[in-house]
Amino acid sequence: MEDYNKVIESLGVRYIKSKNLILQQPFTVRNSYDVGNTLILLHKGRITFGEDSHLVEEGEMLFIPGGRGTRVGYGPEPGGRVITNDDLITNKDKFFSSNDHLDLIGDAEQSHSFVSFDAKVFDSVNFFASLDVPAFLINRNEKLGALIKQVVAESIQDLPGRERLINIYTENIVVEVVRYVLQNNMFVEQLATNSTYFKDPRLIDLFNYIKEHLGGDLSNKVLSGVANVSEDYVGQYFKMLTNINPQDYIEYQRMERAVFLLRTTKKSIREIGKDVGYKDTAYFCRRFKMMFGIPAGKMRRRESAMNI
Repeated sequence: MEDYNKVIESLGVRYIKSKNLILQQPFTVRNSYDVGNTLILLHKGRITFGEDSHLVEEGEMLFIPGGRGTRVGYGPEPGGRVITNDDLITNKDKFFSSNDHLDLIGDAEQSHSFVSFDAKVFDSVNFFASLDVPAFLINRNEKLGALIKQVVAESIQDLPGRERLINIYTENIVVEVVRYVLQNNMFVEQLATNSTYFKDPRLIDLFNYIKEHLGGDLSNKVLSGVANVSEDYVGQYFKMLTNINPQDYIEYQRMERAVFLLRTTKKSIREIGKDVGYKDTAYFCRRFKMMFGIPAGKMRRRESAMNI
């Protein structure tokens, strides 16, 4: 348990967004995807997830780890039309309306609330993504459900201290999700592995160096100097501890940073590509679309599309 406490204490949590949404028409998105983790609380209606269409009951929660595409259906059988994540981002208002009335949170038919957030160990590696686990169901948990409602309620009010309370509630959500996983003995092997390698100072040095130098040279030769291991061994060392080779990890970190810049700055796509280490804009755009399934320009418009 001490190891898990250390992991929880090392988590840096960042709130991204939250909404209370009302379904306009049934549909299934075959590859629902975001770089942030998403926790969905179903108030009324029907949600399914996964290739086997596991059912989320009213009052239950669906946790979708960041960086992992998941099939998600909204509404009654047969689930309406099947769309891509790109379709959902582009035409969000055709499928959902956003509720900004406190009194309606949890009461509207075919409605759910969600909170999206980052949770990074040492502010460098995505904790839930590092477990490499699929979306999973959280059975009725009144504390978690109340926290989601509190975040949504704060987000739609312009009150003093709103940001601080949202951050506090979001940190509580992350701790409660980790506790739920531990209490239900979920992903035991992955958690045990993570609690071990997150204590390796050389790996932590690599995480931090990569984070601070995303726009620079991150070849295995450079990484070997940071970790003080041979160039031939650094790739094997990194993969042994994280189950991913360093260059794949670096590309994911670069693309995650690119999404953040697209959402929060007015920099051109060329500038953003260069900032995250891609001198060739066309190659950056190809890799971006391959990873996220949509062009970088559409990802930039995602925030306005999500804010219905």
